Amino acid sequence: SFFVVQVEVGLVVVVVVVVVIVHVVVVVLVVVVLVGFVVLVEVQVVIVEVLVEVQKMVSFHEKRFVQPK
Repeated sequence: SFFVVQVEVGLVVVVVVVVVIVHVVVVVLVVVVLVGFVVLVEVQVVIVEVLVEVQKMVSFHEKRFVQPK
């Protein structure tokens, strides 16, 4: 009976460890997804800003080249 109790305790420990590992993995995945999403949004905002600046510069240069004529 002592051996059986040990096996049961072992199973409980294994189950607890597996559950904890699964929870940790899920939390890590959620954090990674959220951080990735935030980074993507930030990068998109920066890219849009850069594109707007480039367009401004291009149109500014075009105006300068057009005016003397």
